[in-house]
Amino acid sequence: MFFLSDMLNKKLEMPKPGDALPGRDKPIPTATKHFVSRRALAGPYPDGLELAYFGMGCFWGAERLFWQTPGVWVTAVGYAGGFTPNPTYQETCTGLTGHAEIVLVVFDPTQVSYAELLKIFWESHDPTQGMRQGNDVGTTYRSAIYTTSEAQMEAALSSRDAYQAELKRAGGGRITTEIASAPRFYFAEAEHQQYLGKNPAGYCGLKGTGVSCPLPGVVAE
Repeated sequence: MFFLSDMLNKKLEMPKPGDALPGRDKPIPTATKHFVSRRALAGPYPDGLELAYFGMGCFWGAERLFWQTPGVWVTAVGYAGGFTPNPTYQETCTGLTGHAEIVLVVFDPTQVSYAELLKIFWESHDPTQGMRQGNDVGTTYRSAIYTTSEAQMEAALSSRDAYQAELKRAGGGRITTEIASAPRFYFAEAEHQQYLGKNPAGYCGLKGTGVSCPLPGVVAE
């Protein structure tokens, strides 16, 4: 007999590669331009810009947070960290693709440092919740940082340790954020791109811990 708890338990565990949905060979259709800035969503991006990837639960509110940050050139939402090629939103929601909802942040390091983006990341969600973020439950809502250079990896790990110390002092839990080199990023469907720009009163599940992150030892690039 099938129980709802069985599906929930599956969504809280990463699928094995052989159990993941097959996906497709071609990318799913998405927007070409950022709804707010009108800049090219998938590039080409100007020389000197860097890419960062953050998972903070539902990507709608997380993307707005970053596109409103001075120094950020463009943002996009998509899926990364799983096994299914070119997944759809509906497929990721089953938990059978292994992907997390991710925000791509293209930024100018002369205007905003990666360290500053990390501070926004840590303080704007709860990185201790495992495979969920608030009422959003499942592997797709896990906390994640995917890095694009050794410097980003070092900064991400250093910031995690610094924030863990602050959380411990405040009586908080253990950080469960996945930190890894950036895997392939799949752009989400057009309706999800800049969702809160199109629907200002739409759902935003962001909720931080209330603990600030000083990022000691992180050097701005």
